[in-house]
Parts: sequence; C-alpha cells; structure tokens
Amino acid sequence: MQNQSTMQNQDQRLLIVDDDEMFCHVLSRALTRRGFDVMVAHDADQALSIAAQFMPTMATLDLKLEHSSGLKLLPELLSTVPGCRIVVLTGYSSIATAVEAIKLGAINYLCKPADADDVMAAFEHPDADPNIELADNPPSINRITWEHIQKVLQEHDGNISATARALGMHRRTLQRKLQKRPVRR
Repeated sequence: MQNQSTMQNQDQRLLIVDDDEMFCHVLSRALTRRGFDVMVAHDADQALSIAAQFMPTMATLDLKLEHSSGLKLLPELLSTVPGCRIVVLTGYSSIATAVEAIKLGAINYLCKPADADDVMAAFEHPDADPNIELADNPPSINRITWEHIQKVLQEHDGNISATARALGMHRRTLQRKLQKRPVRR
C-alpha cells in the first residue's frame, strides 16, 4: 500500500538540470523512490527540449552549468513551462545570485551539498520564513569578498575580463579566485 505522500507525488513531474551526472543519478533515484516522475538534463539545450515534451511541474536547476548559467536558463524554462516551480541549487552561493534567482522566478535557492530531503523541503516551504534564525557573528571578510566578486560577475553577465577590469584585478587572479570553493563564513 502506498503512503499518502507517494500518492500525492504521482502526478508530479520533476526535471533535474545539473551537469554533475553523479548528483543527478543520486537525486533522481531518491525522488523516484518517493513517487516522482523524474527526468534529467545536463545542459541548457537538453533541459529546454525535455521541458517542452515532459512539461515538469517542478525543477531543480544548477546555477553553474558547464557551458551556460542557470540564471540565464531560468526565464527560458519558465517561458517553456509557465507553471513550473523551480528551486535553484548551487555550490557557489552568494547573496547576489540568490536574489537574482528569486527575481527571475525561482521559488527557492539551496546551497550544495543538498540531498532529496533538502530539495523536498525547499519545494514544500517556498514562502519566506520570518522566524528564521539570524547568525550571531557577521560574515568574514573573505566571505564578503566572495559575495562582492559574485555580484560584480553577475552585473557583467559572467564576463571574466569585464569583471576583472571592474574589480581592478588581473583576469587570471580573478579566475583563480573563482575556481576555489566559496568561503563558508
């Protein structure tokens, strides 16, 4: 006998858009076990093609795809499937990208690593939570620097050279900084 949660999920079609094949496999398997009909896309073109045919009711979208930006794909996905609820996932989180993702129509934003429980919680609680706890300690200077770089990069549509000029640093220096994982706090 199926539980109520699984029965509710049967009409839910979920599209996972991420270039990390192992992450897609694990998340897809976990959500399929929960009763979702899941499809996977590894790039923007594939995502749009699958979305047009599959008509997902929900999607997870990686912010940083190998050859494109999830932020650029987000409005295109919503244009293809207007009722789709999208959660943006990223290993390169920043305040600027979170705000931009929400402005572009995402219902939530999650930092990787995220598992199926995190994804389900993001879909189940898309509204703002006024009771969320605020951190007692402010972010470190390294974190503020990371977020500033991400904001300027976003303002220059991902153009590394233009961002480096705006920040007054060498392009290769900026590239090295961007290859590192974001600073936690």
